[in-house]
Amino acid sequence: MPVLKRNPKPKAGLRIIVVGCGKVGKTLVEQLYSEGHDVTVIDQNAQRVSDVAAAYDVMGVTGNGASFSTLMDAGIEKADVIIAVTQSDELNLLCCTVAKRVAKCSAIARVRNPDYGNEISYLREKLELAMIMNPELEAAREAARILFLPTALEVNAFANGQAELITFKLPTDNKLDNKDLMSLSTVTQASVLICAIERGGEVIIPSGSFTIRGGDTITFAASRRAAVKFFSDIGIKTHSAKSTMIIGGGKAAYYLAQKLIEGGTSVKIIELDRQRCEELSVLLPKAVIINGDGTDVDLLKEEGIEYVESFVPLTGIDEENVLLTLHARQISDAKVITKINRINFKDVISGLDLGSVIYPRYITSEAIIGYVRAKTESGDSNIETLYHLFDHRAEAIEFKVYEDSKVTDTPLMELDLKPHLLVAFINRQGKIIIPSGQDCIKRGDTVMIVTTHTGFNDISDILNEH
Repeated sequence: MPVLKRNPKPKAGLRIIVVGCGKVGKTLVEQLYSEGHDVTVIDQNAQRVSDVAAAYDVMGVTGNGASFSTLMDAGIEKADVIIAVTQSDELNLLCCTVAKRVAKCSAIARVRNPDYGNEISYLREKLELAMIMNPELEAAREAARILFLPTALEVNAFANGQAELITFKLPTDNKLDNKDLMSLSTVTQASVLICAIERGGEVIIPSGSFTIRGGDTITFAASRRAAVKFFSDIGIKTHSAKSTMIIGGGKAAYYLAQKLIEGGTSVKIIELDRQRCEELSVLLPKAVIINGDGTDVDLLKEEGIEYVESFVPLTGIDEENVLLTLHARQISDAKVITKINRINFKDVISGLDLGSVIYPRYITSEAIIGYVRAKTESGDSNIETLYHLFDHRAEAIEFKVYEDSKVTDTPLMELDLKPHLLVAFINRQGKIIIPSGQDCIKRGDTVMIVTTHTGFNDISDILNEH
């Protein structure tokens, strides 16, 4: 097998093999390499392997990732983790199965086909996989969370869905405009913690003296009930979208429609392929399936785009999704969500009025990076959930605290915490605590921190080093 190598240097991280150099694979390699791991990539396309090996300090092997000899060339015997993210679900599962027979490594597979949807737990258990990721399903979950709270730009779930990290843009002349955080209780009694604010391109982890201004993009932690009360108290109307128009009938559209229908939302899907329309009619009997071109302006008008409460273009072409969103913005008041697969033009995209933007490959990579970080650290806590905020300029990390340590049983106000960091909530036996300075972290808690620092592996990383 041809092997490419580029100026390798010793690293302190894990030995990780990534099978598949597509969009998700490249994103994973970029993030894993930046966090100091020793990465090897495998792909059957020699040019893709060459491109990734040239862009990062990684080793590349051209070949079939499910082949024993290819895996041996890639160093599977000494690998800590194998991550299979090719376009084929079956190949991904086979890669992991072969790897598990050869080495004592953790295995992660991308599985996207809805046919496997009800079998994920069974497959994971029987094949002894650490994780099975479905980007389209995760993207649909994120979109559904936003549509159930349309005021938000972003909604990330923590503590098994009991707490959320919600991002929204504060209108000018709002009740919070020119209020400092210490006086937040004069406006709302909702139990929320404002964790991060973006203003003028800068991300700030605020202190109590920080003054909020209209136009700020605010991220706060709360339970869903507290979030709804918070929005109500500050005069922002919020209610679940009762109707949704989805353009494109692929996997993500199917998963999203399924979740919205379960939540009582009426769903209309416009799909060009007639056979796929027939499949969706059987899979989603409660949805309205229209066979037509979702980029046809006259068809969109005929199907009621002007009156729909939410609009989600889920075609496989980013440019179509962007143009459809901008069109919906012009002619309706619908809540819009834009799915973007490529990240090359993020600066341009962030300057457009696209509502909530979802990047499926980031959703996948963040879950995997969180797992890898937890595996890297064999300390007294593990990462449960990891999200990047504000284009990777801040992180929200949920830790499970397994043992007593320097951070436990001491009031937060007495801990020497790193700057630019907040303890957003403590989940104690299912109860979400928005902490004050008097609260303590205890063994058995899960704790979420928000910070502009990167690379935290353990809850003890929140402390200043001396």
